[in-house]
Amino acid sequence: MLSATHIFLLLSLAIVLALTSSDAEQHPFQHGDVSNTGGGISIRLFASLERLSRLVDITYCVGTTGISQPFSCVSRCKDFPSLELVTTWNTGVLMSDSCGYIAVDHGTTSGLESTSHEGGDIGTYGKDEGAIIVAFRGTYSITNTVVDLSTVPQEYVPYPSPDDGGDEPPNEPEHRCQNCTVHMGFLASWQIARKEVLAALKPLHKQYPDYPIHLVGHSLGGAVSALASLELKVIFGWGKVVVTTFGEPRVGNDGFVEYLETVFELNNQTRPTDERAYRRVTHVDDPVPLLPLSEWGYRSHAGEFFISKSDLPPEPWDVRPCIGDYDPECIGGSTGENARVTRHARRAIRAEEEASITARGMWDIPTRYKLWELLFAHRDYFWRLGLCVPGGDPIDWDRNPYPNVTSNDEL
Repeated sequence: MLSATHIFLLLSLAIVLALTSSDAEQHPFQHGDVSNTGGGISIRLFASLERLSRLVDITYCVGTTGISQPFSCVSRCKDFPSLELVTTWNTGVLMSDSCGYIAVDHGTTSGLESTSHEGGDIGTYGKDEGAIIVAFRGTYSITNTVVDLSTVPQEYVPYPSPDDGGDEPPNEPEHRCQNCTVHMGFLASWQIARKEVLAALKPLHKQYPDYPIHLVGHSLGGAVSALASLELKVIFGWGKVVVTTFGEPRVGNDGFVEYLETVFELNNQTRPTDERAYRRVTHVDDPVPLLPLSEWGYRSHAGEFFISKSDLPPEPWDVRPCIGDYDPECIGGSTGENARVTRHARRAIRAEEEASITARGMWDIPTRYKLWELLFAHRDYFWRLGLCVPGGDPIDWDRNPYPNVTSNDEL
């Protein structure tokens, strides 16, 4: 739970920043901007992201009511009859805890021929496609984790552990992360889960080398997915690794962001949207993707897909594929911190603010300080995530799993 101390700390910081920082003018996102600029994604990608969000929701059964073989739980497991549970893990209840599961989906066909592209990554995941699923659960105390541990960044140098034949950074330049730091709690969460995850994942990858590995996570689980994926891509050299996160917090500094973007080619604008190998899904008003604060040295990375619709369920045209690691028409435009915006752009933003302040009101609060949204927007990713009961959150009961997919468009 979020303590009174943490609420006071963040709200106090918000007031100080608003009063003292000339580079922290608020530029709130207007809900109509996405549709007006031609945003939206394909039905195929939308259905894939929606499918993965249900798999993430199932992670919240780990540590509570549980998941059993072949793939059974009280929540959405019945939506995935082709999945076989391989293992679950639960490392404890500390702020750096890690919970999740690994499953293999044989589907009805491999699906690789129709969706593969040069480099071997698979962009979408449908019900007929084979895949290995590694799902990381979020934490119920994400803000506590961010506030308590973000003041101590940890140096990040990815290299194999002694268990994998090494204890020093490799000589290869592509394996090095220069001047990189990451959130200490997020790194600890991956390091704690690492042994159990890799012990199950290595034989699966050997047994099904053509199956893409989908790493998925919500909240803290998104940050752990990012760190895990880098190890699989860089250290083990596995090509077919796809990451999809929902409400992922900021993981590291500028150096780390540049490193991750390079590994996943996130700034390659020629790659079709459906074939991107890293999808960082955010939701309007969700504060977690904007934490830890940039004032503490943390940055968001590229690969963002922004859900602009406040209410559930979204439609394909409500999901915007964003450009770079700062897109003013995505969640970055509502941060209240324009550290990456040019001086000319800040003057334009200030003029817009002055022109519309009466209409919006003087006390608009930047998204990153809307802590009450932890109960709503932070969980509203295609479904309301995080409640392991039959049918998920009651608001989702009787919803069609693919409300926007016709029989001609189904995966």
